[in-house]
Amino acid sequence: MVKAKNRVIMLADCQSFYASVEKAAHPEYEGKPLVVSGDPARRSGIILAACPLAKKFGVTTAERLGDALRKCPHLIVVRPRMAEYIRVSLHITEILQSFTDLVEPYSIDEQHLDVTGSLGLFGSPDEIARRIQHRVMYETGIYVRVGISDCKVLSKMACDIFAKKNKEGIYTLKREELAKDLWEKPVHEMFMVGSRMTRHLFKMGIHTIGDLAQTPLPRLTERWGVNGEVLWRIARGMDSSPVTPHSQLQQQKGVGHQMTLPRDYTDWKELRVVLLELCEQVGRRCREKGLMGFVVSVGCQGADYDRPTGFSRQMKLSDPTNITDEIYSAACLLFHRHWNGLPVRKIGISLSDLSADSLVQLTLFGDRDRKRELERATDGIKRKFGETAILRASSLQDSGQAQERSLRIGGHYK
Repeated sequence: MVKAKNRVIMLADCQSFYASVEKAAHPEYEGKPLVVSGDPARRSGIILAACPLAKKFGVTTAERLGDALRKCPHLIVVRPRMAEYIRVSLHITEILQSFTDLVEPYSIDEQHLDVTGSLGLFGSPDEIARRIQHRVMYETGIYVRVGISDCKVLSKMACDIFAKKNKEGIYTLKREELAKDLWEKPVHEMFMVGSRMTRHLFKMGIHTIGDLAQTPLPRLTERWGVNGEVLWRIARGMDSSPVTPHSQLQQQKGVGHQMTLPRDYTDWKELRVVLLELCEQVGRRCREKGLMGFVVSVGCQGADYDRPTGFSRQMKLSDPTNITDEIYSAACLLFHRHWNGLPVRKIGISLSDLSADSLVQLTLFGDRDRKRELERATDGIKRKFGETAILRASSLQDSGQAQERSLRIGGHYK
């Protein structure tokens, strides 16, 4: 067993990933400020990624495209291609796996590596990091920054706080030097601390990561419970979680879908179309994973986030299901009970309390077996011929979103 202090854990982060993929694919954009942005026509013109040149003009991720163009009128705007970004991300995973079999994706552009057992093959941690940078740049055109430490949470902060800001793009955060290197940093730079938490910490007199690390634990748990202990442990670099390959394939607690609508929906006739489409997506994903669930959850929000409206409610079914009609019936019941008629801009459905669908409760009445066979058939058609090969008639109405969403991955164009 390798002791935690002897482990060598890395976090490899791709710089401005979406924008870097586009620049690598289009050499003519070299030396020009570029952003990847959603579709302004559907009120989703938000900056998803900005290249370093664009950031020099003050362009930031998540700001409105119109604001970015005012800062940099000659900005090149590229619509996202999610399928290509996923392909490149998987390619980078394969490169990392040539250095160690312990690779755990953290997001589409960040991955943890445990290279403890690879030092004898590839050299020191710094040398392995440089080899990774060279391989990824050579094969994909993407620049990777690497944080190094003895656990995942410290390697994450080594990358975010230090490697992203130095010339080499590599930084080793040593445990014995935490007080000198990490604890002097402002608390808002710490992993898992956002702007709201920063304000709460400031009110407690906590301004640096060191302040948080040296705060008595009972004071934090009294205020935030287990979350207070999580923050305290992060500040101290206490993380025993291993780098776990294929962690994304582990048992899920729930399966859900949500969508932001292109306009305000105020009519139940329109809302039920979208609700049915979401229930169909949730049911299909459950069937593909061999799962069914007891608990149906429904939520919706209005467009004004400063004055939030909407609800989030759930109900438990008498039997677990992955049948679209049964999920839809429960979702409609929840919606009728809790929707106050105000405009809806975002809506979501989820199925939780999951179990395997290999054991199905037999019923004397109803036609569940027929519905299961019918849905298996339609799932097969969509799998072979595409999402829009077979559609419900209701999805052809103006309120339907199924055809538009078939062009997207994760809400962005493929």
